[in-house]
Amino acid sequence: MTEPRWLDDREQCAWRAYQHMQRDLAAALERQLTRDSALSGADYELLVVLSETEGHRLRARELRNAVRWDRSRLAHQVRRMENRGLLRRTECETDARGTMVELTDAGRAAIEAAAPGHVETVRRYFVDLLDAEETATLRAVAERVVRRIHADDEEC
Repeated sequence: MTEPRWLDDREQCAWRAYQHMQRDLAAALERQLTRDSALSGADYELLVVLSETEGHRLRARELRNAVRWDRSRLAHQVRRMENRGLLRRTECETDARGTMVELTDAGRAAIEAAAPGHVETVRRYFVDLLDAEETATLRAVAERVVRRIHADDEEC
C-alpha cells in the first residue's frame, strides 16, 4: 500500500477555501431564489434546462443526464414540480417505456420571473468579483477537473 499524498499547507488552504466558497455560494443562491421566487435551487436547475431546450421538453433520461442526478431524485423533484403546475409528464410518442418532461406555461413564467434576480445574485457574489483573466483561468480549471472526472468514470 502506498503512502497517501497529503495536501501541503498551500494546497489544503486552497481546497478548504474552495469548499467554503462552494457551500456559501450555493446557500446564497438558494436563499435568493426562495426569497424572491419561491423556487428552490433544484426547481431552478430543471426549469433552466427545459427552458433552453427546443420544444421545452426532454425525455426524463436526457433531463437526468443533463443535471447529473440519479433516477430517484429526478422522479421526486419532477413529481413535486408537477404538483405545483411547473412541469408536466407525458408518455414518449416513440417509446412507450419513456417519459417526457415538459415545461408548462406556469413553469416558463416562473423561470422568466426568477432569472433576473438569480443572475444578479450570480454576478454579485461571483462573476463581478473576477477579472477577464481570472474568469478564463477558472473556466479552464473547471473544464480540466470535469474532464478528469468523466475520464475516470469511463474507466469503471
